[in-house]
Amino acid sequence: MLHGRPPSTLHTGPITTVDFDFVFRKTPNYLRKLKAVARSLEATLLKPYYPASGLFRLTRDRDLLQVDFMGRIDGIRSLEGLRRRASRVDLDGYQLLVASLADIIRSKRAAGRPRDRAVLEILEKTLHEATKASPDKA
Repeated sequence: MLHGRPPSTLHTGPITTVDFDFVFRKTPNYLRKLKAVARSLEATLLKPYYPASGLFRLTRDRDLLQVDFMGRIDGIRSLEGLRRRASRVDLDGYQLLVASLADIIRSKRAAGRPRDRAVLEILEKTLHEATKASPDKA
């Protein structure tokens, strides 16, 4: 499931990022699949020292691809709840689950990192406007 700044942009939040963040169920089977994805993309899978618990980073130097996979995210109790509140987006015929803007805000607030706090106000304004326009968008 897509999470972080990229889906914020899909929710019309005017912020940018250099990577994609996905949340996944951290099981041996998913880790095997993640390694297979890295091989198929001719990318490197790293587990960098990072404050986020269970982070795996897929990188590819030739085009600066960077994709983060997290086994958990701050402020979110369960992947099932995150999934229930997510929306589906068609990506060239593939269905992609995108975390709700309310969950993204909750996670950024819980993480409390300076880069997360820096975008909270604009994300909250975006959520407020989206909720006014369509109450089911929250």
